[in-house]
Amino acid sequence: MELKLSPTPLSVNSAPNTVSPRLPLNPPGADLPPNPEELPEEGKPKKQRLWNTITLAAQDVRSVLAQQRDQGQILTTKLNILFVVNGALLTSLTISRLMFIPSWFGLAEIIGFLVNFTLLINAFLPRQIAISPNLSDNKFLERYLTLTPEEYQLRMMVNLVHTYQANQQRIDDVSQTLNYAAYVTWVIAFLIMCHVVTGFFLPMLPDQMLPDQLPF
Repeated sequence: MELKLSPTPLSVNSAPNTVSPRLPLNPPGADLPPNPEELPEEGKPKKQRLWNTITLAAQDVRSVLAQQRDQGQILTTKLNILFVVNGALLTSLTISRLMFIPSWFGLAEIIGFLVNFTLLINAFLPRQIAISPNLSDNKFLERYLTLTPEEYQLRMMVNLVHTYQANQQRIDDVSQTLNYAAYVTWVIAFLIMCHVVTGFFLPMLPDQMLPDQLPF
């Protein structure tokens, strides 16, 4: 005798099969590599640290070159001031006509003006300025475009250092010449003051020291 099992019908009103929520296998950022910029300096790759150092050094070198250009502009301003001061001294001496009176003061003043204007013109004359990179070199592109960014920055920093040294020598020469010109200008001003006192005030002193009427 065979038993026949009838399949149990599914109830329509039975509760749905609820599935518990599952956590994602890979949460956001769990397996991602850390950002090199957020790592401390010791945790960064050696190549990344080297590139950061090269970048900072290049910025410092360009900042020093900018300060050197500002120093050159300050020297140019001092040069213009000394030209104006010497021109004013020469004009005042010419108007007073003291230069045309033969004297040791007049001779010293003429020599002083000649020396001073020679120094100022020497400081004013243009000098060869070093520029980096030198675009007049036809092989510039052939040498530099084949380099890696790190090698290019290092090579360029070496060129900028040589440029700074060459331009600094020119600035030191101009600065020393302007110092000499400033001293000579002070000596000329002192001679003019002594000349004016000797020419206008000393001749009047003997007449004022004489009595108007003799007592006898």
